Amino acid sequence: MIPPETAVLLFMEDIILSSKVTIPFSALIFKFTRSSGKGGQNVNKVSTKVELLFSVDELRASNEVKSIIKEKLRHRFDSVGMLRIVTQESRSQWQNKRIAIEKLSNVLLKASFVDPYRIATKPTRSSKLRRVDGKKKDSKLKEYRRKKINRDED
Repeated sequence: MIPPETAVLLFMEDIILSSKVTIPFSALIFKFTRSSGKGGQNVNKVSTKVELLFSVDELRASNEVKSIIKEKLRHRFDSVGMLRIVTQESRSQWQNKRIAIEKLSNVLLKASFVDPYRIATKPTRSSKLRRVDGKKKDSKLKEYRRKKINRDED
């Protein structure tokens, strides 16, 4: 287990997502409110719910990566243009803060990844023939399974 003094220091460092993307810790804005759910009197006294706000413009990355992230996460921004992550999974404010940072890291990492897209090509003549041959085989197989009904006996 990490001692509380060390844990606070760990939070002060920048979060490196990849060689090209870094989240500066100073750009993270935390808001704390009272959480709902289990927790007994702790719920009524301590603000354990964490709301993490982050502006993608503060991200240390190329403008291309920032624009890709903005495009992919456009539905997650609030009216001011901040990315908002809310966590109240734990009864500990410190734990919820850590979870919120992990969620933000995962969201940004996933959004910054550029999928190589497939260029559609026309099927070759031989692939068309293979497909048709396969369909004919399946048709014959199903035809053999059918019951032969003799209509003359009625």
